[in-house]
Amino acid sequence: MRRVLVTGASRGIGRAVASAFAENGDRVAVHFATREDEARATLRALPGAGHTLVGGDLADRGAAPAVVSRAVEELGGVDVLVNNAAVAPAPENRHAVTDAGFDDWQRTWRAMTDVNLLGPADLTFHVARHLIARGVGGAVVNVGSRGAFRGEPDHPAYGAAKAALHAFGQSMALALAPHDIAVSSVAPGFVATERQAERIAGAEGEALRAQSPFGRVGTPEEVAAAVLYLASAEARWASGTVLDLNGASYLRT
Repeated sequence: MRRVLVTGASRGIGRAVASAFAENGDRVAVHFATREDEARATLRALPGAGHTLVGGDLADRGAAPAVVSRAVEELGGVDVLVNNAAVAPAPENRHAVTDAGFDDWQRTWRAMTDVNLLGPADLTFHVARHLIARGVGGAVVNVGSRGAFRGEPDHPAYGAAKAALHAFGQSMALALAPHDIAVSSVAPGFVATERQAERIAGAEGEALRAQSPFGRVGTPEEVAAAVLYLASAEARWASGTVLDLNGASYLRT
């Protein structure tokens, strides 16, 4: 039984990841920033016992140490960190360089960088130091994005932050391997989360499904299965990897 901190677990990929670990017999700290009611719904649905809820807005520089401290206190320790929380691309945070105002440009870059990169970096720092102090191994899995490789012209801050998250994970894989801590990332393509349901069901749906030769979009459960594997002892030798999960919709060399 491991103790697992999953950030951004109110719904979508985070909820599926929390469920996958709980179904595996692990105890989970369900993190949320603002969606407390949905996070509580995630918590109630988890099989097993000993799970807990941890709040904290990762845009706040002081949030990460408090989130990790609370998870350690409630679970009795943390063995696995899943950095899933993110400010996702949406119409309201579109910031294409050709038409965004400079104030919006700066505000969006800082919001996405704070949550999508600096938050995971701070959480990783505190979980890594916790594991090193205990003298035990563990795992960190970052949820990145296909957009880090193919580009996000309408949301460049998102693509850049996710690319940096992948690179950060590889740096940590090198730094933490001597302590038996594996660090890896997944890079999902388009995933059928609650947030995307309207787009998938609407006029864009056919084009979104056509991005993949499988003729569909991904599911949160498929991402969760990969995260569960990368956090396992059997995946230690995969430390440093960035695993594409995009249904062959974008192939990189």
